[in-house]
Amino acid sequence: TMRLYDSIRINCNKPTCCSIDDVEDARKVAARLGMPFEVLDCRDEFEEKVIDRFAGEYARGRTPNPCILCNRHLKFDHLLQAADSMGCDFMATGHYARVECDAGGRFHLRCGIDPKKDQSYVLYMLDQRHLSRLLLPLGGLEKQEVRRIAAENGLVNARKRESQDICFVPDGDYAGFLAWRGVESQAGDFLDGEGNVVGTHEGIVHYTIGQRKGLGIAMGYPAYVTAIDARANTVTIGPREALAVTAFDVADAVWTASVEPTAPLKAEVRIHYHARRVPVRIVPGDGGAHVEALGELRAIAPGQAAVFYQGDEVVGGGTIV
Repeated sequence: TMRLYDSIRINCNKPTCCSIDDVEDARKVAARLGMPFEVLDCRDEFEEKVIDRFAGEYARGRTPNPCILCNRHLKFDHLLQAADSMGCDFMATGHYARVECDAGGRFHLRCGIDPKKDQSYVLYMLDQRHLSRLLLPLGGLEKQEVRRIAAENGLVNARKRESQDICFVPDGDYAGFLAWRGVESQAGDFLDGEGNVVGTHEGIVHYTIGQRKGLGIAMGYPAYVTAIDARANTVTIGPREALAVTAFDVADAVWTASVEPTAPLKAEVRIHYHARRVPVRIVPGDGGAHVEALGELRAIAPGQAAVFYQGDEVVGGGTIV
């Protein structure tokens, strides 16, 4: 298992993934199953490739997904290296997704069968090098079945509560964490859609596109964050309809089961982990893609991942710019 960080918050009773408690649980599970157990110490790289990137993105007024940062820049490359060093043919993780191989030898990433637990969104960046050696045994099961199997086998984590927050911010206080990391966030102007100053915000790290709660300002209508300008230190707010978009771009595109397409394609996009999928037309190019909405699409947050699906297959994705 991987040790990613040292506890930076104390007296927090929320469960988190990838914590020292999880390492100990994994050790106990391995002992119960009679398996050898090793810990990969990735704390320094996690600090650099995940925590520092997370803080930097928020300082730029963007909304990163740290699980995707970890999977893309750290976790799966390390697991593959560890598998090679141990002489293992495959690596297995507990993600709720599936990998299938077609008749031509190409590997495809598909959704887990439990729609409430599907984690294909955070795995879109995996390429053939990873997928060809990845086993996802939970993808064909529902969560309650997994818990039942674990309990029947006497595993200590069979009834463990699920993590709901970022592993290194277990109390959910992103602004407090960023301040602790030295990210300065000064009060600035709230603007309306016409650029008029309508109030004062507490600092851009407190906000994300589409946010409604916690704005602390009365506009006479339900107001949402529609834009964040880090350079000007302004946050624009407006009605829900102001969140609608007809197109957006992604950078650092990954085409999960193939090389970059040479022609536009139709698919569905998910713009954050729990978002509903929306039909789109994708025009690949220059390592990214231009995405045109074919349905109602709202609250595009730069820094988040846009993941493309055709049916239950992940065809690719990229970072919203």
